[in-house]
Amino acid sequence: MPELLTADQMRAVERAAIDTGHVTGLDLMERAGRGVIAAVLEHWPHFAVTPGRAAVLCGPGNNGGDGFVVARLLRDRGWDVTVFAYGEVAKLPPDAAINAQRWTDAAPVQPASLFTDLRGEYDLIVDAILGIGATRPLQGAIEATVKFLNEYKPGERKPGGNRRIVSVDLPTGLCSDSGRPLGRAVRADLTVTFHRAKPGHYLSDGPAHCGRLSVQPLDLDHPHEIVPATLIGEDTLKRGQVPSLGKAAGGHKFSHGHAVIAAGSVGKGGAARLSARAALRIGAGLVTVAPPPAALIENAAHLDAIMLHAIRDARGLEEMLTDERIKALCLGPGLGRDRARDLVPVALTASRGTVLDADALSAFADEPQELFAMLHGRCVLTPHGGEFARLFPDIADRLDAMPARGPAFSRMDAARAAAARAGCTVLFKGPDTVVADPDGRVSLNPAVYARAAPWLATAGSGDVLSGMIAGLLARGDTPHEAAATAAWLHTECALEFGPGLIAEDLPEQIPAVLRRLSANSP
Repeated sequence: MPELLTADQMRAVERAAIDTGHVTGLDLMERAGRGVIAAVLEHWPHFAVTPGRAAVLCGPGNNGGDGFVVARLLRDRGWDVTVFAYGEVAKLPPDAAINAQRWTDAAPVQPASLFTDLRGEYDLIVDAILGIGATRPLQGAIEATVKFLNEYKPGERKPGGNRRIVSVDLPTGLCSDSGRPLGRAVRADLTVTFHRAKPGHYLSDGPAHCGRLSVQPLDLDHPHEIVPATLIGEDTLKRGQVPSLGKAAGGHKFSHGHAVIAAGSVGKGGAARLSARAALRIGAGLVTVAPPPAALIENAAHLDAIMLHAIRDARGLEEMLTDERIKALCLGPGLGRDRARDLVPVALTASRGTVLDADALSAFADEPQELFAMLHGRCVLTPHGGEFARLFPDIADRLDAMPARGPAFSRMDAARAAAARAGCTVLFKGPDTVVADPDGRVSLNPAVYARAAPWLATAGSGDVLSGMIAGLLARGDTPHEAAATAAWLHTECALEFGPGLIAEDLPEQIPAVLRRLSANSP
C-alpha cells in the first residue's frame, strides 16, 4: 500500500532497523547516496555519458552525510565536484563525519560562504543541507544560499550554466510534514527521497518546491506501532474497492443501492443533476433527484435514467425516507441555504450514508455546533477551503498562520482535527485532497506531479465528486472508502478527458476508468 511517513516516523523506521542490527547508519547513507545518483541518471540520462561539474551543499546533520556520499559517487563517475559545508565538519554526527572524512582524505571542503561568492558554473547542484531536518526558518549562510538558488527558475538556463538543482530527501527549508516553507525554501528540479514519500512532498507548496519526485528504496521494515497515512492510488483500489464496482451476477437495482440527491429551486437544479449522474455512473443501482414540486418539470426535461420524486419540505423528505431501500443521501449541491436548513436535520435523523456539501455546509456556518451535534459516523463532509474556514474557523486560522517552527500544522492535521470535532469523515478538497476520520485515519489524494489536473478547477466538478461519494455509499462502502475512492477516481476521470474539461464530462469518463482498473486488477 502506498504510504506517507512523517519525519518522526521515518526516523523511527531507521532507528528500529539500526537497533535490530539489520543495517548500520553508514549503510543507510550509502544506499541514499546511490539512490540520488540513480534518480539523477534516470531523469537526465545525458549525465551518464557526459559527466559535468557539480556543487554538493552538505548541511550540519545526516542529510549532509548523504551529500558527502553523493559527492564521492559523482567523483567516481568522473565529475568535477566541489563540496561546500554548512556548519563545522568536526561537529557532524558520527556516521556523517565518517563520510565527510572519506571525502576530505582526497579533496578539500569549501566553506558555505564561498558558494554564493564564487558563483561558479555548475551542471548539477545537490542540496543536501537540511532534508527532513528543517524545524525553524533559515538563517545565515543557509538562507543566503537558498535565496541565491531561487533567483532562477528550476530547469531553465541560468547565468553561469544550465544548473539542475537536486534536493536530497526534501528541499532545504520545506517542512517535511506539511509541505509549507519555513520562511524560505529551495525550489528544486528534482527531489530524491528514500523508503517512503513524506507528506510534505505532496501537501500545500511541497510539489512546487520539489519539482519532480523520486522515491528510492532502502529495504527497511516498519515497526508495527507506526501507522502511516495512505497515499490513495491504483494499488489501494485494486485490493478492495474496484471489485465492488462491478454489477454482480444475479443482482438487481436495489441490491446495488438507492441514492437520493436533494435538489434546489427552479433554475438551480443543474448541480444536483451532475451529482445524480455521477452517482449512477459510479454504480448505484437507482438514483433519485428530489426537487421541490415547482422544479419537477425542469428536472424531468433533463433526466431519463435518473428518477424524480418531488419533496416540498422536511415533512416530504421524512415521508420519502420511510423507504428503507434508500441507502444514501446527498444534500448541498444547488440546494439553497434555506432549503438545506430545512432538510438536513431530517436527513441526518435517518442515519443513512449522507454526503453534505456546498449549501448544506454553508447553511450552518453561523452555528456549526448545531450541525456537529446532528452528524453521525456514516456522514461525509466535503468542504473546499472557504467552506472549511466557515465551519472550522479556528482550525483554518492555524492552517493559514505563518509557521514559526516545524513540523508545521498541515492540511492533514487540519482534516484530522475537523473530523474529530464533527464526529464523521471529512474530505478536505484541494489539489492535495485529504480524507480523514475521527479516529485519526487519513488518506491523501494528490493531483500533483504527473497527476496534476488543473482543469478540474471548473464549476460543478465538486458536485460530481459528491455524487460519486453518494453512489459508493449506496453500494455499501464505508464513508472513508467511499470518499477516498471517489477522490481518486474523480482525478482519474479528469486525466482521462484532459484539458477543456467541463463538469458534465466527468461522469462520462467513469466507465473508461473503471474498465482500465478492472483490466489491471489481478
